[in-house]
Amino acid sequence: MKSAYELAMERLAKADPAAAPLTAEKKARLAEIDRVYQGKIAEREIFLQQQLSAALTARKLDEADQVRKQIAGEKTRLEEEREDEKERVRRGK
Repeated sequence: MKSAYELAMERLAKADPAAAPLTAEKKARLAEIDRVYQGKIAEREIFLQQQLSAALTARKLDEADQVRKQIAGEKTRLEEEREDEKERVRRGK
């Protein structure tokens, strides 16, 4: 006798073929995407943190606020790009 969880998972698999288990190749590709985007995010944060430090040192508070907003925006944008790319891999495109 199957549990409610197993039955729900079977229904989900029938309803959404993209929810099927990932192959080893797709898992490796997803891991590679994570590594690439972690690098991109770190690169942007380092660059923008340098600009932030320079603005704070020069006591340019408006510029420092803009850089903080830019850091948040860049990070959000790159995370969204990463998730979009991972979704394409999951769907097999």
